[in-house]
Amino acid sequence: MLSQIHEQTLPNNLRIITVPMDAPSVTALVLVGAGSRYESKKEAGLSHFLEHMMFKGTKNRPTTLDIVQEVDGLGGEYNAYTSKDHTGYYIKAAVKHLPKLVEILADMTLNSLLKQEEIDREKGVIIQEMMMYEDTPIRRVEEVYEHLLYGDSPLGREIIGSQKTVSSFQHSDFVSYMNRLYRPSNVVVIIAGGVKSIDETVDLVQKRFGSWKDEKTPFYEPSKRAQDKPAVTIIKKKTEQTHVCIGTYGYSRTDPKRYAASLLTAVLGGGMSSRLFHQVRERRGLAYYVKMWANRYQDSGNVVVQAGVDVNKLEEVIRVIVSEFQSISKKGYRVPDEELSRAKEYIKGHLILSMEDSMSVAQFMGNAALLDSKIRTLQQTLESIDKVTKDDIAAVSEELLISNKLNLAVIGPVKEGLEYRLQKMLKL
Repeated sequence: MLSQIHEQTLPNNLRIITVPMDAPSVTALVLVGAGSRYESKKEAGLSHFLEHMMFKGTKNRPTTLDIVQEVDGLGGEYNAYTSKDHTGYYIKAAVKHLPKLVEILADMTLNSLLKQEEIDREKGVIIQEMMMYEDTPIRRVEEVYEHLLYGDSPLGREIIGSQKTVSSFQHSDFVSYMNRLYRPSNVVVIIAGGVKSIDETVDLVQKRFGSWKDEKTPFYEPSKRAQDKPAVTIIKKKTEQTHVCIGTYGYSRTDPKRYAASLLTAVLGGGMSSRLFHQVRERRGLAYYVKMWANRYQDSGNVVVQAGVDVNKLEEVIRVIVSEFQSISKKGYRVPDEELSRAKEYIKGHLILSMEDSMSVAQFMGNAALLDSKIRTLQQTLESIDKVTKDDIAAVSEELLISNKLNLAVIGPVKEGLEYRLQKMLKL
């Protein structure tokens, strides 16, 4: 179990989190509070594009090859990712290489060249990435679902942007965006793994990031909720399987009800013993996969069931899912003790297992520091899960699973005229 978590803020307001672990490797992760929800409409996709550009050369490593050859020479794993509210850059390698990992990440963060010729070349790469996602409905349907909830707002737009916006980006757009959001007070550096000395680790980070000048960064546009009837979006596509997301608004990252909502999703669709897996797949053979989870942002959230179903069984699957929603949200109903206990152990067990990996630890601690402004230890999180009662789950079920808030996104070879019937089926 993680026994020690050290937090320190440098004079320039950069936060450092050090998490010693009994491991031969270490993960260095730079998290920035910059994602697609911080973009204007014409900037859609810029956060993700910038993530790509960080690997395209720095003052000290002028080309992509210079960067990747050096990391490969350390035997390291490296990558980056962009979400709606943050961006992460990481390298994982043997502990002895930690000074070099920190130096490389600092070089990428502070000294990227952002050459126009590289920007123009990468436009084609990202447009091909878009096409890949279009051909991957199991992933695409999640984006369609969130657009249905949040509309044409920063939180509802796709992280990758559009061909129009991506094709328009110039060097000045990236510089302006970085000057706006890539500032020390909007960044957390996390070092998790087999570090020997916290003081030495902090010194490493301070040496590379300490001279970075801070400025105030903007806040995101708050999400808006306005729904008085069920909503359906259908994208007709010739596929062998119809992909479905059905759900409703949920809770933010810091809402006390989030733990009860997590247990609700675990009971309904958290594993192979969950109600939906049993009813949809095992009893009826309607889908290969069906799962439920919660998405959480700083000011909003949602819960969602996703399934890949037989193209001719879409309506039956929706009926089964809605029926399970009705059963668990029925006034006066309480989840049985054994089922609640199993759901708690399912969530806690998966969380504990994830803590064996330094990258997962770095993300867990870093996300809390960056997005919640407060780290909750693993033990505190486990205790919060244990405290959830049957009454708590009943309360969130009755609050969330109501007729006028259900949303359904579908990608597949859907027949004409089905949208109205599906909307009527969302009544609870």
